[in-house]
Parts: sequence; C-alpha cells; structure tokens
Amino acid sequence: MARERIVSGELQGEQESAYNFALRPQSFAQYIGQDSVINRLQIAAEAARRRGEPMEHVLLHGPPGLGKTTLAHVIANELSAQLHVTNGPSLTKGADLMGILTKLAKSDVLFIDEIHRLPVAVEELLYTAMEDFKVDITLDSGMHARTITMPLPPFTLVGATTRIGLLTGPMRGRFGLPLNLQFYAPESLHKILSANCKLLNVQAEDEAIWELARRSRGTPRVANRLLRRVRDYALVQSDGVITPAVTRDALKLEGIDERGLDEQDRTFLRVLIEVYNGGPAGIEAIAATMGEETDTLVDVIEPYLLQTAMVTRTRQGRRATKLAYEHLGLKYTPPTDGESGEASLF
Repeated sequence: MARERIVSGELQGEQESAYNFALRPQSFAQYIGQDSVINRLQIAAEAARRRGEPMEHVLLHGPPGLGKTTLAHVIANELSAQLHVTNGPSLTKGADLMGILTKLAKSDVLFIDEIHRLPVAVEELLYTAMEDFKVDITLDSGMHARTITMPLPPFTLVGATTRIGLLTGPMRGRFGLPLNLQFYAPESLHKILSANCKLLNVQAEDEAIWELARRSRGTPRVANRLLRRVRDYALVQSDGVITPAVTRDALKLEGIDERGLDEQDRTFLRVLIEVYNGGPAGIEAIAATMGEETDTLVDVIEPYLLQTAMVTRTRQGRRATKLAYEHLGLKYTPPTDGESGEASLF
C-alpha cells in the first residue's frame, strides 16, 4: 500500500477526522478565509431565516481539504437545522437515497460529498426532490406497475465535489448557489494555525507559524496535519516549543520543501522536465511514467502546481514553467517555435 502523503488534502482516517472536528468553526463569524463564499452564504442564510424557508441548494467545489465539509456543518448550525451526511459512492441505488430523504424534517440540511459520483438513476431521482420536494416511486413492474408521488419536507441540499467537470449540466443547474473554494492565502492559514495552537495549548513562535502557513499548500487540512507533526517533533527533539528552526527540521524530515512540495510533486516536475523536455506532455503519459493513476495527478498533485504557476495547461498538454526549473535547480531555456525548454544542471 502506498504511503499517504502528508501534503495531500484528502482526509486520512477517522482519527484525523475526529481531530479536525475538534478544531472546526461552528459559525460564519468563526470561519477564517473564503471571504467571498462566506459573504454569499451569510446573505442567503439570513434571507432564508427571514422568509421562514429553506436556504437555496448549495454546490461547493474545489480541491480537497479546503473546508467543504466544514461549511456544510456551519450552514446547518447557522440555520439551526439538523445535518444529514452521506456521499455519492454510498448511494448506489434509488432506495439508498429514499432512505435518507424520508428521514428529513422541514428545513433540514442534506450534505452529499463527492456528489459527482452519484449513479445516473440516483441523480435523476434527486432532481424532483431538489426542485419540487417530491419523488415519484414506481411500485411493482410490468402491466401491474404504478407510480405514486411522495411529498418531501422542504430541505437544503449541500453538494460537494472536487471534480465539477464530471457533474452533469442538469445537476449543476439545480443549485442556486454554486460556490468555488480557492486555496487559502498564507495570511489566512496563519490566523487558522494561531487559533488552533491556542485550542491545542501548543507553544509556537509567530515566525514558526508563518513558516507552517507558507508550506501548507493553501490548504487548512494540510496546515493542521503539519502542525501536529511539528508539535510531536518539538516535544521529542526540543523543549516542546515550536520555533522556526524546529519547524524547518521537522518539515525537512517529512520531505516538505520551502514551497510545500513533497517528493511526489518534485517527481512530477522532474518527469515533465527531464523525460518530456519541459512539455507539452499529456497527463496520461506523465502518469504512466510515474506509475500513478491519472486521477491522482489531476485531483491531488496538479491543482497546487497549477496554482503556484509551476505547471501550465496547454492544448497540447502540460508544460513546466521557468519557476519549476528554478525550484529544482535546473537551467531554463525558453522554448522556441513550438519547442519545449531544455533542462540542464546549473
């Protein structure tokens, strides 16, 4: 089994889930970052409260670890509503969805993670539930088949996806609030880490917190994970106080460089530069060379490399930028007339 990446935005086990739950903000006021998203949600929630109606359906999309699940909990708290949590892969047939829908009370919030992985039959059943708050159920089959309509209490659906491109047009169109979560600025991560240090009773110097914030790939889940690793390192190797030097030593041990890249990120860049001369190269070819699944590169590795402008996408494929060459200590030769840059050591 492959080792889980410390810089991955994916959730890593129930223990981490419980840890993150303890640090999770409970209201919009406590939520740090994603200011535009929070402002839109605040207005929608307040309007729903004043009308005495459920809030519009919300679609949260963006890379893993940015707070989609946390926002679902916050929305339910702000609406004083019960939250029901499930995910796309677990809803394999219509009966699975019906089992959840029939448990909903008026104004409850239903959160479906990985909503792009819903089977077609389940997705189609969800359409009428979202639009008309009812579902049509077919009883028996053949000449004895009949359809009954079951009314549902008005509810709010919060869907989350890391692959909005895989969501069908009809499904996207049924969300009144499609919201894109962006990577966090270091300033926001610094605030999050500072607050969590207080909650965890961890002593950390401010510059050490900044060092963590800069290396956390714009992702709160990664920031919290790195904080745990550095906290443990400080407890064993020093007096328990997180200093800049302790932070750098701990992250070096984990293979995290000054830009927050790990060995898998650097391998992606080296393959693109040294095997494919900087690109353009197709993502399937890069995945085959690395021995990785294409979806892993697209969902887990690429987003941050694109965000930090180390990789660009072109019609012909992925291309490494000058910044990627410099980060690996390679000399960059600008491409000419469709040719890619050549790599050489300084």
